[in-house]
Amino acid sequence: GETGYEGRGLNRDEDLIWDTSEYPDEYYTEIMDSIYIPEEESYNGQRTIDVTKLKYKYSWMDIEAAARSRDARRKDFIKHEELEIYPDTTVWIRDFQYSYNEPMHNDYFWHDAYSDYPVVGVSWQQAQAFCNWRTKFKNDDQRSRGRQFVNGFRLPTEAEWEYAARGGIESGTYPWGGPYVISDTGCFMANFKPQRGDYAADAALYTVEAKSYEPNDYNLYNMAGNVSEWTNSSYDPNSYDYVSTMNPNGGDYENKRKVIRGGSWKDVAYFLQVSTRDYEYRDSARSYIGFRTVQDYMGEEDSTQ
Repeated sequence: GETGYEGRGLNRDEDLIWDTSEYPDEYYTEIMDSIYIPEEESYNGQRTIDVTKLKYKYSWMDIEAAARSRDARRKDFIKHEELEIYPDTTVWIRDFQYSYNEPMHNDYFWHDAYSDYPVVGVSWQQAQAFCNWRTKFKNDDQRSRGRQFVNGFRLPTEAEWEYAARGGIESGTYPWGGPYVISDTGCFMANFKPQRGDYAADAALYTVEAKSYEPNDYNLYNMAGNVSEWTNSSYDPNSYDYVSTMNPNGGDYENKRKVIRGGSWKDVAYFLQVSTRDYEYRDSARSYIGFRTVQDYMGEEDSTQ
């Protein structure tokens, strides 16, 4: 039920006190107790934070929609978002109900052994929220150091993602050039499902560390396989017929289907090809979809002048 503390922001300048014996007063105790799962809903005596109460709020302007309208007011294009911070831990069980994935559910988001593994269980909307948070966090640090602000972090467009995945090999089938998924020495080049019903033939049953396998010629790892990746682009099966070559984004906010690229540990080789397109709904979280962020590059200062 409601506690009266919903929607209040955390003060990032103050460290939270986790030790109950060090709570300064009853008011602090009441607030901290409100973020934990009620005792009657916990088990084995565990004191567990209710992660559904940890949310991130931010606002942004739909510039593309504003550019198409001349009569609307500025406030009509300001979008307000509120997203849960924590990934959906149940994706490992919900996505594959006929396999024993409880260990992944119990450990993937908590144990240090998975600290270098790709994030999963995050919706497109949560990925966008992370980009906003990361930009704010970075620029707050820049401000504190008296440095210039950096360009915002964001999801890549579908075209940007494919350009990066190709690694400069324009005619390549896969990020490593292709056309095969096995190297000359007989090793698999990515984490995917090599054979029907056999996820472990490539020595990886689920996800693997982010720097597994060889990078492409842009030094980017796992642009094929491991986890599919959210892009900023909306999915339209016919978009190649009309999209602009100068701005091939297709970022229609109202279109709830968002492009994912790269294929994942549960996909066959076809989905690893750099030109293969797929989609998922923006509010969906999956155990095989993650993301990576990009920034606009402004160039470097000419030190010779």
